[in-house]
Amino acid sequence: MVEHQHLIVSNGDIDIAVDLATSGTDLATSNEIASRGTVVCVAGWPELGRSWRHQQRHLVERGYRVATVDVRGYGASSAPPEVERYTLRELSGDIAAVAEAVSDDPVVVLCHDWGAPIGYHTAIRHPDSVAAVIGLSVPHMAPNGSSPIEMLDLLYADRFFYMLYFARPGVAEADFGRDLRGSLKRCYWALSGEAPAGAWTPDAPRDASLLDLLPPCPDGPLSFLPDDELDALVSAFERTGMTGAFNRYRASALDAAADLDIVGARVEQPSCFIAGALDPVRNMVPGVDLYAEAGADCSEFRGTTLIPGAGHWVHQEAIAATNAAIDAFVDSL
Repeated sequence: MVEHQHLIVSNGDIDIAVDLATSGTDLATSNEIASRGTVVCVAGWPELGRSWRHQQRHLVERGYRVATVDVRGYGASSAPPEVERYTLRELSGDIAAVAEAVSDDPVVVLCHDWGAPIGYHTAIRHPDSVAAVIGLSVPHMAPNGSSPIEMLDLLYADRFFYMLYFARPGVAEADFGRDLRGSLKRCYWALSGEAPAGAWTPDAPRDASLLDLLPPCPDGPLSFLPDDELDALVSAFERTGMTGAFNRYRASALDAAADLDIVGARVEQPSCFIAGALDPVRNMVPGVDLYAEAGADCSEFRGTTLIPGAGHWVHQEAIAATNAAIDAFVDSL
């Protein structure tokens, strides 16, 4: 039996919503109960903590305590409007605060999409809070003092690229707001392994709208995202708006200056990487396989698992294979 406790963890003026799950224990004293350890799950764009539902249940059944997080800007967590509140430096502080609130010992961080850089930066900036890191879809790239937005601006000169589109203040919010449910569903499908190759990275002018470029998705529920999960996501964004979610892209332009103190920093803790073989992130930089050397900036890297047929939502598209890869890693610790 999985039992849940809904917590609010404060990091200064920011409140972070956490769902802490255990296996039939007294949650009031769960920090004192022996278990295999604690896993903190950090989601990416545009996901809530509940996107980890398959991994949360699986790991709890194996004896772990599992905390899923609504990242700053999402769900029941604080969503300040200022772009500068969404740097990796600030967001990693949120996850460190969660780790310290839910466990007396260092935690395993399980992280996906933007959640992955947040997890890596938590391991670097708060090493006493993190025992190990499992990154999904986005490998660790050590800070190098330059802005990824500026790099992408050069790589995609006069061409459309979704991160540059999301970085334009107010534009994506207005476009998505016209049909929030339909927009989110189309994004999920276009990034999945079921979509045609190139669906997420169309060749189009810089000033195009993403939603005008995405192909229509199939009627009915997506195979990996039931309607009730999509409805919960839509309901959350109807309450909060999407500015917090898009502000992470805008704040990436500020990360270079915020991270000057950790230029070249590696993830020193044990780590691994899991991704769908068809994830569009893999080819985000033209001519480069970003997954080929996923552990290059990790000191104790324990391997890459690429799951055939899966796209960006690997933990929801390929549940059994993703859980097996997680098991293999945590069993090695």
